[in-house]
This record gives sequence, structure tokens and C-alpha cells, in this order.
Amino acid sequence: MKLDVIKLDGKKAGTVELDEALFGLEPRADILHRVVRWQRARAQAGTHKVKTRSETSYSGKKIYRQKGTGGARHGDRNAPIFRGGGIYKGPTPRSHAHDLPKKFRKLGLRHALSAKARAGELVVIEAAEADGRTAPLARAVKKLGWKRALVIDGAAVDEGFARAARNIEGLDVLPSAGANVYDILRRDTLVLTKAGVEALEARLK
Repeated sequence: MKLDVIKLDGKKAGTVELDEALFGLEPRADILHRVVRWQRARAQAGTHKVKTRSETSYSGKKIYRQKGTGGARHGDRNAPIFRGGGIYKGPTPRSHAHDLPKKFRKLGLRHALSAKARAGELVVIEAAEADGRTAPLARAVKKLGWKRALVIDGAAVDEGFARAARNIEGLDVLPSAGANVYDILRRDTLVLTKAGVEALEARLK
């Protein structure tokens, strides 16, 4: 599977051979869905918290005598039945993460890359390098037609490119180690550098 390589100015810079095992699969929505759910569950804060009856601010004094009132028997005002009382079995801080096998995570990433390749939303550039200035990179991105793009570089992202891209709306930059299914699918265009292709192939073999 061959794909043209371009430079940031849009000129051709040869071709690259893409591994069919990574970029030529038939994308499966069920696999992608499971991996995205796993990612989002891990990212969920889980800091929701309510006060139980031992944490509310009312006095612990018995509100009225046990017998002879004609009303129900109650202890203090902190009971869940009263307004402002404690909440019974409410949410407490917890992790929403669940397990997903490492092999399945890798499979999900392969299917995400294949989905972008099949949809024609995969671009390979020679290198992601810039001098740190936003304006020239913004012009190049506009000329290339990247409105919502994710750029994946090799082991490390060029510092000048990362600084220049930081202020451009809709442009994200990640090293190959940070490549993930959710970020790939949520952007319209996936841009890989040649170093990024090699790093992903080494990671997902």
C-alpha cells in the first residue's frame, strides 16, 4: 500500500510504503467503540460526592420525644427523609476505569489507522518542523486544507513545530507514543510524518 509523501508547502517528496496490517484492515465499529469507551472511562474524574447523614451540619440531638407526639419516631435532623439531611447511598469518589487487554488496545489503534486510510483522510508528510512562528504554519495548514487535524510525529515532536501549532485552532500534535484511537477518530485529517509511520509500525507489529 503506497501513499504520496508531501512537504508542508504542498510539494511532493516521494512515496512511502504502508503496512497492510496497520493501514489496510476492514475497520470494525465494535472494536473502535470498545477502545474509545475504555479511554473515556479512564479519563472520567469520578470526583462526584454527596454528604451522608454523618457529614451534614444539623445537630445530633433528638428532635422531639419518642412517644406521645402522634408523629413518626425520629432521631436527629440528619436523616435522609428530611430536607438538608444526608443522602442515602449517593455517589462517592471512585475510578470509572475498567480493564481492556493490551492486545485489544493495539488492535483498536490498527483499526483506527485503517479507518482513516480507507476514508482518504490520511496524509503523510516528510517532516513536521517549523521555526516556532505561528503565522507561516497557519498559512501552510490553511493552504493544505486541514481544518481539524492531528499530527503524529516520531519519538519526539519538534519543539519549534509544537510551539507554532499551539495557537492554531483545530491542530493537535502528538508523539507516536501518544497516538490513541479517540484522538485519531475525533479529527477530520490524520497527518503522519515519515518518522511517525516508522514509529507506529514498530510499536504495533
